[in-house]
Amino acid sequence: MTTAEAAARLAAMDQVLILTHVRPDGDTIGSAAALCCGLRALGKTAYLLPNPELTATYAPYAAPYLAEADFAPAYVVSVDIAALSLLPENARPYQDRIALAIDHHPSQEFFARETCLEADSAACGEIVYDILRQLTPLTPEMALPMYVAISTDTGCFVYSNTTPRSHRIAAQLMDCGIDVAPVNKALFRTKSAVRLAMEARMVAGMERCDAGRVVVMQIPLSLRQELHATDADIEELSALAAQVEGTDCGVTLRELRPGTVKLSLRTGPRVNATEVCRLLGGGGHAAAAGATVSGTMAQAKSAVLAAIAQVIGPLAP
Repeated sequence: MTTAEAAARLAAMDQVLILTHVRPDGDTIGSAAALCCGLRALGKTAYLLPNPELTATYAPYAAPYLAEADFAPAYVVSVDIAALSLLPENARPYQDRIALAIDHHPSQEFFARETCLEADSAACGEIVYDILRQLTPLTPEMALPMYVAISTDTGCFVYSNTTPRSHRIAAQLMDCGIDVAPVNKALFRTKSAVRLAMEARMVAGMERCDAGRVVVMQIPLSLRQELHATDADIEELSALAAQVEGTDCGVTLRELRPGTVKLSLRTGPRVNATEVCRLLGGGGHAAAAGATVSGTMAQAKSAVLAAIAQVIGPLAP
């Protein structure tokens, strides 16, 4: 489905509930908030389903649009969600009612009745931008969360997924009159003392494999408990391993609970992160993907290294 077709579908909807994914990031929250704001500008009733894992970082963007417990939607829309396994627990009652999925992940599983997929978009926010532009004049209230969506999924426009289109859309959003300086400072130039302490421990315990080209960092549950780290302290730590000089495959293992590990890959052209994570039941993009596996941290590390070797061939000593 094209963005024009998605815009037409949305224009015919009312009483809309918008879903975001587990461990929500700036793209899913920003896209959902902007879309909700745009639908309301059309006179529609629209809300975001409250996400139980929403952190303080992105809560302000979702706050004006959160649904009350008794809201009964006529239509359900998902944004930035590639698979039903990525729905929060409170969204599962709606999984068979999703009328439209808006997404940019190549690993999209086409679970909705209709899907607007643009896998070459750097962020779901870029797709939402194209949709809203066809529905209503953009306002600062729509532009700011869209900027959050695009800037976070491109690492403030430095990740390899950033395109000329990403910059053009960001410029057009800024032309709406939004002040991006506080957003950029809060999202990209501010870290809590706990976050810095976690980074130091992760670096101290990192392992280098494949002649240094693969770097593995770990966030055991005990570290989070020791430092009293919140979800906001942990956001975007998955990008740290790939920043080590000489690596083109950064692996972050985060213990969610005993026996369950979330793994994240950030890679260069040599390693297709989507293919690696697909072997482990996950998905994402060629340069950024993830999966959740059962087992200990050691077992998760062995599994992801084996998957990398399966995709690119034997790893060097």
